[in-house]
Amino acid sequence: MKAASQSAVFGRRKEPHTVIIARGNEIRHFTVRPWVAAAAGSALAAIAVGYLLATSYLVLRDDLIGAATARQARMQHSYEDRISALRAQVDRITSRQLLDQQLMETKVSELLERQSQLSQRHGRLGPILDKAGADAAASAPSGKTADERAELTGNTFGETAPLAYAAADATAVRPFSFWSTRSAAPDSESRADRADKLFVTINKSLRTIETDQVERIGTLAENAYQTAGAITEALEDAGLPVAADFGKSGVGGPLVTLDNPMAFDSKVKELDEALDTLDRLKKEARKLPLANPAAGRSISSTFGVRTDPLIGTPALHSGMDFRAPYGSPARATAAGVVTKAGWNGGYGRMVEIDHGGGFTTRYAHLSKVLVAPDQKVVAGDEVGEVGSSGRSTGPHLHYEVRRDGDAVDPLRFIKAGKKLGQYL
Repeated sequence: MKAASQSAVFGRRKEPHTVIIARGNEIRHFTVRPWVAAAAGSALAAIAVGYLLATSYLVLRDDLIGAATARQARMQHSYEDRISALRAQVDRITSRQLLDQQLMETKVSELLERQSQLSQRHGRLGPILDKAGADAAASAPSGKTADERAELTGNTFGETAPLAYAAADATAVRPFSFWSTRSAAPDSESRADRADKLFVTINKSLRTIETDQVERIGTLAENAYQTAGAITEALEDAGLPVAADFGKSGVGGPLVTLDNPMAFDSKVKELDEALDTLDRLKKEARKLPLANPAAGRSISSTFGVRTDPLIGTPALHSGMDFRAPYGSPARATAAGVVTKAGWNGGYGRMVEIDHGGGFTTRYAHLSKVLVAPDQKVVAGDEVGEVGSSGRSTGPHLHYEVRRDGDAVDPLRFIKAGKKLGQYL
């Protein structure tokens, strides 16, 4: 009953596998347990899988290595291309900045050279402008010489240095940084563009200064020539001698642009020649007896034929008489050397002055002589006092002008002197 119940519960009993090996008379048997069979199967399966994996690795190893190598090569090429692109960009930026810096340095050098040229011009113009300034406003009919000289020596030259040094400051370009992570906005104005605008402004200012210099130098030369022409014309109208190389100098010639470096030299040379001409002409004119020996006094008798006041017959009056009270000053009409100072027949007390060039003047009927022979005098010096000595009917000043010993009309000289007073 118990066995039947166990068989019903557990079913048929499984017998272990037995392996029988018969060899001749020998018979061996082995009992194979289930777990031994499972272990053997597992070992065989593991060996088979390992063999398959090893075979697959050996077969696919070259392909896997090639793929990895290719992938690494592609990555290396990609990095190298990226590095090359970045390096090219850096080179372009660096080259652009170097070119901009060289361009600005060139422009600054040009501006400094032009400033140096303006300074050299100022040094050259100094003596010439001093010569023109010595003539004062009277040297030019327009009366603007002093202002022009002040502008040429002041404003024109005083503004060049700040402009050039401002240009030099503009060249402080920020060096390129390889580590900079900031870039200028594409719409913003670059340093080179700002520097270019500054250079254009400074260049215009310097060109304006140069143009103003040349124009004002030309104006000074023209005024000098006009003054010389006016002096020459006044002397010629009075029949007085004028040196052949003085006066009416021609003005003109081809147009020379301001970019020509010879334009300034030509203008300076022209101004120098004009001032020299004017200076020599003034010196020659000042040698002539053009002043009035008794300024402010009326004329009582002119030069020429008249009725003699003592005998009443026609006679040549070799000078002109100025009505003046006794003791009034008689003044020299030009610089010269006293040749006579004392009594001289009908002239009474007389002073004679030699002015050179064949011109002499006489001051007669004086009450007192104030100079001595061989004494040098200048225009305006008092040479005597009015009186009535000699052949005279009353106090007056008899004034004569002689050229190479011949008496000429003094009134021509006095009129020319009035015209030339503003220039001399």
